[in-house]
Amino acid sequence: MTVTGSGSLGVGIGWRPEIDLTVERLPGVDFVEVVAENVRPDRLPESLRVLRARGTPVIPHGVGLGVGGAEPPDPARLAHLAACARALDAPLVSEHLAFVRSGGMEAGHLLPVPRTRAALSVVADNVRRAQAALPVPLALENVAALFGWPEDEMTEAQFLGELVETTGVLLLIDVANLYTNQVNLGLSAVGALDGLPLSELAYVHVAGGHSHNGVWHDTHTAHVPADVLDILSELCARVDPPGVLLEWDDDYPSDAALEAELGRVRGAMARA
Repeated sequence: MTVTGSGSLGVGIGWRPEIDLTVERLPGVDFVEVVAENVRPDRLPESLRVLRARGTPVIPHGVGLGVGGAEPPDPARLAHLAACARALDAPLVSEHLAFVRSGGMEAGHLLPVPRTRAALSVVADNVRRAQAALPVPLALENVAALFGWPEDEMTEAQFLGELVETTGVLLLIDVANLYTNQVNLGLSAVGALDGLPLSELAYVHVAGGHSHNGVWHDTHTAHVPADVLDILSELCARVDPPGVLLEWDDDYPSDAALEAELGRVRGAMARA
C-alpha cells in the first residue's frame, strides 16, 4: 500500500531537548518527531537544524489542538503548527484525536472523544478547519484511554474509519495506545487493527509504560513491552508502515540502550 503525505520515513525517535545530542549521534535514525508546543519556529534548536541539514525529516507533533472538542481549533495554535511545518520543511503534521479543553479550562490529559454520530460530525468539521490552515497533510493519533464513554455508538476503528473517509485525514497509529486500551478497557488491539483503514497510515508510534494496580499507564519512560512489539508485528503483517517511531519522554537511558530499543523495533517489524 502506498501512503501519500509521508513517503517512506523509516525508523525514528522522538526528539527531546534532554537527548538532542543522543538523537544526533544514534545510528539508523531515519526521522524524528518534535512536540510542536516545545519549539519556536523562528528559533529552532541547533540540534534540529543539524538534523534537517542532514536531510533527516522532522515531523511537528501537536498535543494541544483538541480537535475532539466542541469548540473549533484555536487559530493561533493552528498558525503555530503551520509555522513549525514550514520552518522544518515537514512532510506532514500530526496531532491527537482527543478532547483537551472546554470553556478555557484545560483537562491536563488527552481524553477520549465520545464515539457518537454527533461527535463525529463536530470532529470532522474541526479536522477540515485544521487541514485548511496547514500547508502539509494532517495525521491524527489514537489515544490511550482510562475509561470509555457510555454513549459510544461505534468502535474506535469505526469512528476513525468514517473520519478518514469523510475528511481524508491520515492516521498515526500508536500501538502502545492500542495495548493500553486492551489492558484497561478489554478492547482487542488486533481487532482494532483489522478494522482500521491502514491504507491511510502515515506512521506508527511505539512506547513503553508501567502497570500499577492492574492499570496500564502509557508513560513513555520504559522499554517497550514485548506485547506492544507483538502488536507492531501484527500491524506490519497487514501493511508496510511508512514509518515507526519510538517515544521516550523521561527517565532517559543510555545511548546504547536507546540504540538497542530501536533494534528491537526493527526486529518486530522484520518478524512480520
